Amino acid sequence: MGKVVANAIMSLDGYVAKQDNSIGRLFDWLQNGEVAIPTPAGDFTVHLNPASAQHWRNWVSSVGALICGRTLFDVTQGWQGRHSMDVPVVVVTHRVPQDWIEAHPDAPFTFVTDGVEAAVAAAQELAGDRVVAVTGGTIAQQCLDLGLLDEVAIDLVPVVMGEGNRPFFGRLSSPDVLLGNPTACVQGDRVTHLVFPVR
Repeated sequence: MGKVVANAIMSLDGYVAKQDNSIGRLFDWLQNGEVAIPTPAGDFTVHLNPASAQHWRNWVSSVGALICGRTLFDVTQGWQGRHSMDVPVVVVTHRVPQDWIEAHPDAPFTFVTDGVEAAVAAAQELAGDRVVAVTGGTIAQQCLDLGLLDEVAIDLVPVVMGEGNRPFFGRLSSPDVLLGNPTACVQGDRVTHLVFPVR
């Protein structure tokens, strides 16, 4: 089975979204380079500097499934049934959105109502030997608490939000979680890509 990796684009003060769930300047680096790369779903094109472009290609080609929570699913309106990464999506929720499923019958989305562990198992089944990407926020925090993460991948953006709604990791059950030394540190343009193993 592939690794389970929590991944997020994060501000210097640890946020992945503002109070209103908007992203502010966090995604600016996706459009500030000379290398054009369409997303796998073809819904938009990123423009990255060469270092970020290589990192992006490696990451995108490794992902086999994505896990998100219901809040992100609702904010994005379920990506209209096809995520930009063009991989199956597992949504952790208390309530399955039947109307959405009926409106998107071919969407590769799985809704899991019995917790994060079940969601990770479902995503690993879908991903095979490829990476299961866990979005930052509540789901990443629960996975870290339960010992389900192999790595933490951060696209660190030099912006300070001051106050946000969504930290990459919320309140953990243990006071400190020590990660290993970074296995990747790639300097892009207005972003640093970091990967940490979970001990």
